[in-house]
Amino acid sequence: MADPNSLARRLGYAASDRLLIINCDDLGVSHAANVATSRAMAEGVATSATLMVPCPFAREAAGMFAGMDIGVHLTLTSEYPGYRWGSLTGLASLHGDDGYFPQTTTAAIKRMEAQDVRAECRAQIDCALSWGIDVTHLDSHMHAVEARADLFDVYLDLAVEYGLPLRMITPSQAERLGLAGFHSGQRAAARGIICNDHLVYPWPRPTRDVFFEALPGLPAGISEIFAHPVLDGEELRGYGPGYADLRVHDATCLIDPAVRDLIGQQGFKPISYRPLRELQRRGG
Repeated sequence: MADPNSLARRLGYAASDRLLIINCDDLGVSHAANVATSRAMAEGVATSATLMVPCPFAREAAGMFAGMDIGVHLTLTSEYPGYRWGSLTGLASLHGDDGYFPQTTTAAIKRMEAQDVRAECRAQIDCALSWGIDVTHLDSHMHAVEARADLFDVYLDLAVEYGLPLRMITPSQAERLGLAGFHSGQRAAARGIICNDHLVYPWPRPTRDVFFEALPGLPAGISEIFAHPVLDGEELRGYGPGYADLRVHDATCLIDPAVRDLIGQQGFKPISYRPLRELQRRGG
């Protein structure tokens, strides 16, 4: 029997419908990422993106994506050895010895103080809003704001404060990432926060392969799959050679007609986080 309280039903769909959010992570990290994401949303299958506000090309992205469905990719790490960014707030616990965000989540959570994380994440959301972005949702770059119990509380608090849905990893993904002791979609739901029902987690596999393997088996409800599209060229090869081929692959995947055909053949209804946000702000 169909669940009358399912998220799909609450959004106005049938409980048996399969809805799909396709999100481009790391918007703003580079000009090449901005262009690839723009193509993925305008010409391809992507339905939303999330902006790394502290990154050098975030302000460019804000102008390029005016009026589009963009969330904030809460950023507390700076992973590239030769391409660095720091906080908006300048708070001491957020930075490594070089004055930038730490390169890994492990290093970040050893030093970050929850009150500083709260101030920084709030500043990132406020900055995006000041640039004219109608922020649709929140997610977490490299899971840093989800990676400690007190930081996960900050994540939930901000979703309530700004009336924004969250990307939520599944229980099995939380277990794999070592977050199962405190990371819970049930905790979010108890606070009136709306989240995706399922998350397809491709990284670091080729996203096109994951589309064809995972989508046919997805259950009813709201699923998200994310990608990291970047155009190939000297900019990408200069700052991120380690996973450059994978990011170029994602840029191609998201404008591949075969991927669009797969989504249609499987009966998915593409959506963004905007309807989830509006439902949350109406009280669910």
